[in-house]
Amino acid sequence: MAALLHAVAVALALGLAAAPGASADQTTVIDAKSNLGTWEGWGTSLAWWAAAFGTRDDLADAFFTTKTVTIAGKSLPGLGFNIARYNVGASSKNTYNGTKMAVSPKMIASRQVEGFWTDWANASPSSSSWNWSVDSAQRAMLAKARDRGANMLELFSNSPMWWMCANHNPSGSDSGTADNLQSWNYGQHAIYMATVAKYAVDNWNVKFQSVNPFNEPSADWWKAGTGTQEGCHFEISTQATVIGHLRKELDGRGLSGTIISASDESYYDQAVTAFNKLGSTALGQVARINVHGYQYASGKRDTLSSLVSKAGKKLWQSEYGEGDATGERMVSNMLLDFRWLKPTAWVYWQVLDGGGWGLIDADNGAKSIAGINQKYWVLAQFSRHIRPGMKILDGGSDYSVAAYDASAKRLVIVAVNWGSAQHLNFDLSKFSTPGVDKAVVKRWVTQIGSSGTRYAEYSDTNISGKKFWSKFEKNAVQTFEVSGVVL
Repeated sequence: MAALLHAVAVALALGLAAAPGASADQTTVIDAKSNLGTWEGWGTSLAWWAAAFGTRDDLADAFFTTKTVTIAGKSLPGLGFNIARYNVGASSKNTYNGTKMAVSPKMIASRQVEGFWTDWANASPSSSSWNWSVDSAQRAMLAKARDRGANMLELFSNSPMWWMCANHNPSGSDSGTADNLQSWNYGQHAIYMATVAKYAVDNWNVKFQSVNPFNEPSADWWKAGTGTQEGCHFEISTQATVIGHLRKELDGRGLSGTIISASDESYYDQAVTAFNKLGSTALGQVARINVHGYQYASGKRDTLSSLVSKAGKKLWQSEYGEGDATGERMVSNMLLDFRWLKPTAWVYWQVLDGGGWGLIDADNGAKSIAGINQKYWVLAQFSRHIRPGMKILDGGSDYSVAAYDASAKRLVIVAVNWGSAQHLNFDLSKFSTPGVDKAVVKRWVTQIGSSGTRYAEYSDTNISGKKFWSKFEKNAVQTFEVSGVVL
């Protein structure tokens, strides 16, 4: 069933993104008057890959700078991420009052993250109830990201600490549909998140801009018997209660400027439901809506975007991933996100992983790297050129994205051609100054697929009056930078 759903999602994604390119020589008009938000950045979650590779400077450079880096024998353009999401763990090996953590029979060891608060005896972070020495590799990568300029750091939880859970299993409840956080531990979970956020400021020189106490809370697959990772189901009413506790605990530790994000639902439709049911009090305490992209080509992206925009809140695509190493599904869904969801940030889940999920093909358990997936270079087309602070514009079609850098007077366009080889034309007539006639437009090309052009730069395209064009091979992504543009 899961495989069928994924196949349908791919077909829908390709159909929606490919429709405008069905005939040759398409033209898209960039809307200079549009404003889809100020871009906040690109990033990744540090669980679980950073627990395996967190001490490596070359990987930190590849993800959090735009330097050229050599990984697995390949020269890589750094992706320039500025967002890092740190996963606070839920597991520990200790026994307390004759009880210990229950472990799911299918748990993958590399996905079990040790938490800091080992028992409920003492909430003081300086007490023996806290073990701050664990998870050193993920913390190391967090520091490397910060030192390389990552300025949007988020603390998130996949599950409350095991001893807060009804069945002492941080992989989920027995049914998957029942709350696994005990009601008398609602406040304890908030204390845990707030204490880690405060400790990071005082001891790690890390300031988390946001804290999210949930991860896909409406999902029904967080089950003790089948779980392969940490996870926890939360009813929406429970989410609202925990959010209230978290706001109080953050404020009480002098972290009133740290925002709460929620709820990191797996699907757009789940996020719509949660938004509508959280209630005004809890919603008022949430500054940003985070959503994951696992509904792929389906779901009410536009509805969620409208709800969040009308409420005056920000919206992040805070986790996306799938097993297509070519980058085809990723770019299809990213284009849908820019067109309909209109997020101000986009975060990839596992930058190192196997089965096509990673940008870099790796085994986190064995701590080995096999090679570079083509989707790495596909993502570079977006992340290296659409930079924080740029204004996102309406690209005029389902196959293009546009961003504007006012200080540099630079227009960036990223476009993909799904159909047969053709010229794509870009009309800049809506700009007061559409660049300089005959000026060179730099372009970069990546071929979607298992092989092909990775990230080639050319200077063979020129502005002609108020437009320019370029030849696209089938399944090619190109980025263009146009200088001297004024809105």
